[in-house]
Amino acid sequence: MQPLLGPGDPPPFSVFNEQGRAPLLLLCDHASKAVPRALGDLGIPGSELARHIGWDIGGLDAAIELAKTLDAPLVSSGYSRLVIDCNRWPGGEGSTPEISDGTVVPANRALTKEQVDARAEACFWPYHREVDRLLDAMTEGGRAICLLVMHSFTPVMKGFVRPWHVGVLWNDDARLPEPLLAELRRDASLVVGDNEPYSARASYEYTLTAHARPRALPHCSLEVRQDLMGTPEDARAWGRRLAPAISSAVGKALS
Repeated sequence: MQPLLGPGDPPPFSVFNEQGRAPLLLLCDHASKAVPRALGDLGIPGSELARHIGWDIGGLDAAIELAKTLDAPLVSSGYSRLVIDCNRWPGGEGSTPEISDGTVVPANRALTKEQVDARAEACFWPYHREVDRLLDAMTEGGRAICLLVMHSFTPVMKGFVRPWHVGVLWNDDARLPEPLLAELRRDASLVVGDNEPYSARASYEYTLTAHARPRALPHCSLEVRQDLMGTPEDARAWGRRLAPAISSAVGKALS
């Protein structure tokens, strides 16, 4: 199989604050809107790639600020979710969408298994192998840690104006999400979603299912509405704002 990535392409993942001492690993599945040079522009203009269909706007800046504030390691993905979505099972629903929020993605039309596998080997598996490597290191000797995935969501979807400022996504392990929901709801100015605007109980959810559940780690995803994080400064401010609630919830989840 010909490698998809070549000289000049960005790496498939980045690690921040690897030696962070907090009992928490942060992830950002949709951190970038980059596309490998071999795939051109996927057949869509840059303005479309820059929308929520291409990446989680503000997600990486907020996650980096969280990593700094909490002293936690962070792993972020390196390519657009339209190349291959790092939170979907490779080749499954939503992995390489032909249409995303009404936008046709010509380069994703009628992909062969070989083409999907090439994208996964270049952009998906390196990220997830790095997550496993860090989890192995952080849990060595039986150390207890939590896993939290940082996302952001579009304020309007299919005409519905989403009222939530933040949302906590989780499946059936309440150890981290329940205290996090309680901490976030202490702020009366926040509208907090419980498995809103998405649910981590959906069958397509990959990251938490593949990494946290087999290791029995307390885990959840955290979503922030993108119009609140439209600039790097605003995103970093949200990282700082969310840090105390996350820190408290992690402490309770591991107590």
